Amino acid sequence: MSQFSNDKPTACLALADGTVFYGEGFGATGTSVAELCFNTAMTGYQEIMTDPSYAGQIVTFTFPHIGNVGVNPDDDETGDPVADGMVVKWMPTHSSNWRAVQELSDWLTARGRIAIGGIDTRRLTRAIRQLGAPHVALEHNPDGNFDLGALVEKARAFPGLEGVDLAKDVTCAQSYRWNEMRWAWPDGYTPQTNAKHKVVAIDYGAKRNILRCLASAGCDVTVLPATATAEEVLAHNPDGVFLSNGPGDPAATGKYAVPMIQTILNTTELPMFGICLGHQMLALALGAKTVKMNHGHHGANHPVKDTETGKVEITSMNHGFAVDSQTLPTGVLETHLSLFDGSNCGIRMADRPVFSVQQHPEASPGPQDSYYLFERFAESMGKAKAEKV
Repeated sequence: MSQFSNDKPTACLALADGTVFYGEGFGATGTSVAELCFNTAMTGYQEIMTDPSYAGQIVTFTFPHIGNVGVNPDDDETGDPVADGMVVKWMPTHSSNWRAVQELSDWLTARGRIAIGGIDTRRLTRAIRQLGAPHVALEHNPDGNFDLGALVEKARAFPGLEGVDLAKDVTCAQSYRWNEMRWAWPDGYTPQTNAKHKVVAIDYGAKRNILRCLASAGCDVTVLPATATAEEVLAHNPDGVFLSNGPGDPAATGKYAVPMIQTILNTTELPMFGICLGHQMLALALGAKTVKMNHGHHGANHPVKDTETGKVEITSMNHGFAVDSQTLPTGVLETHLSLFDGSNCGIRMADRPVFSVQQHPEASPGPQDSYYLFERFAESMGKAKAEKV
């Protein structure tokens, strides 16, 4: 008896080395070519698929129950899915959750994203670890007819993410204000009406929940595009500057982001806080370098040690590049490191309220152990303003 509902596979995943995985397609039909990564989170597939940091990537979910809680508009991290595809072990079952308003498969179809189920995700994850994030072509064809040679060639032709600036593709087109705070029972999302600090957030691919966390920490947030200049940032007379998460090679984005950050650091004493790509942008601006990782960090169970307090935080991670801690200049301290592989996860300037982390303290999805960083940012702005008086 065939394992596929149509008696033959309706989707296949072709790796650049010629390996092919057959499965059952759902979501949109067609072909997607991208880098393949895996994510170990047990929850939050909707937040992951709509995280702009996943631009240029297809996500393999190691947790088998993907789709069982459906989808709802409150959990979108941006307007549409950004990840280029989804790979899962089991086909999604009918959703069962009081917040669900749509089935995962219907949501993917409507948003033009391809998915494949029935895959041995443990074998695929081992392949990703061994090969480094491979280039792949994913096709969903209900007829089950595939030109495997052409798919493998498409995977081999994918240029990869090194040297590619993807922030410009996912950033906002123009500036906007943000005042929505974190979700809380029973009211859901509520507006910030008593903000104490004016923050300019640079959008390299910002997740909505990061902006909500800033608002919940007492910030009046103005979001600017990734290409904003220092003059445009300072025109808003901010109390602090936030550098968001985002996709692609930090060295490529840094060609325009680094000069802006350096100008602000050299001409003001403003507090600055960065997350993920924003962390890498700050590190580059301070004189450090970044490197491409073998398969990156993607999940909601990553242990990160605060080197200054000894505290270990369980965090959400999503990055394929890392700051090379060996290149940190004098006056820049390493504050956090991964307990999985020792890679850098945080820095700060020794004499100024300028800091950043690789992990995602907004916890979407994932633990809230690092949320204190938003409060630290707010406190640094309050202290800076008090010193001016």
